[in-house]
Amino acid sequence: MDRYAATATATALYEALATGDRPALAALLHPEFEGHTTAGMPLGLGGSYRSADDMLRNFWGRIAKHYSAKAVPKEFHVLDDDRLSVSGSYVGTAKDSGKALDAEFVHVLGFEGGRISRLDQLTDTQAWHEALSGTTRFETIDYSVRDGVAVICLNRPNERNAIDLRLGEELLEVARLCAGDSAVRAVLFRGNGPALTVGGDIGYFTANGGAQYGELFRRMTGPFHEAFRIFDRLDAPIVTAAHGSVAGGGLGFVYAADIVYAAPGTKFVTAFAAIGLSGDGGGTWHLPRLIGPRRAAQMYLENRALDADEAVEWGLITEVVAAEQLEDRAFSTAATLAAGPTKAFGRMRSLLHSSWTNSLSEQLTEESEGIAYSGATADAANAIASFVAKQRPTFEGR
Repeated sequence: MDRYAATATATALYEALATGDRPALAALLHPEFEGHTTAGMPLGLGGSYRSADDMLRNFWGRIAKHYSAKAVPKEFHVLDDDRLSVSGSYVGTAKDSGKALDAEFVHVLGFEGGRISRLDQLTDTQAWHEALSGTTRFETIDYSVRDGVAVICLNRPNERNAIDLRLGEELLEVARLCAGDSAVRAVLFRGNGPALTVGGDIGYFTANGGAQYGELFRRMTGPFHEAFRIFDRLDAPIVTAAHGSVAGGGLGFVYAADIVYAAPGTKFVTAFAAIGLSGDGGGTWHLPRLIGPRRAAQMYLENRALDADEAVEWGLITEVVAAEQLEDRAFSTAATLAAGPTKAFGRMRSLLHSSWTNSLSEQLTEESEGIAYSGATADAANAIASFVAKQRPTFEGR
């Protein structure tokens, strides 16, 4: 396709997207169209889209739900392989926050038979997130920060906090809020209703997966797993209060925590074998480290369920706490940690995690770097001075 034709087709694409002209889009996109969008986009939008309909419904359509925006092309360049590079900006506003969006982009378009067969997107993901910042309307999570503790309460009680795409997307947004808020010095996971979470929402799977569950699960685990990557890197320690059932990918809320309390009778089960799935939520990484490879294999392959007492014995959780005391105990622990040396806690968490893959020599080097970093903090200086003066230190998290 020559430059003129390619540019005209690309221009028609942006015009059709701006006006929501689906017939025009269907005519412009090749039947075997693929879209590949930038990792780190908000709302789990970054990833691969395997058809024109997939891109229309699950990328452009979902952008339209959260933003009033359009792509404004500025420059067109034909590449050596006849693909077209388009640079420009997404401009508009985020619907919930009302904040402006101005995000630069580069699109690389491929063509076949005069139609667009592939779109590869690069964009300024930070601008997309900043436009959404300040949006507090979560449907599946109750989020608040008090006494330095970010309380993340799963809030689908009628579904026993089953995990659907919306919950995964909102968890990622909450993780980013925690990471970007210096007032957050500890995190508490809990659940509203009869269970912390029963894992994946089977009803949502059947309503949205059709015969293509694989692509649905790929899209769902994208934001869900990215949230846990962020929680893993927080300076803030994490406490989880478990009750009722904790199953499937919902065990990720146990794995992510440094301290886990559970009410008596709480059941912990991977559940994946029962529905023919291999697992998510980080279990294949965490479980062998927490309870050992043989027991991890038993929990996965035999679908072995643990009650709360067994979970303590196996090393999956920290302690069993009376049901009526669970929430207060968990929050009290999180608040105590929030009043501690935040930067040192962050390095402790990082060192404990890296110890599984480092050699002793590597770990000793990281410990030297970590203690040099934490030793340079105001909290360390204050605590050492307080120790000498026989006084109790006050930590400010810096």
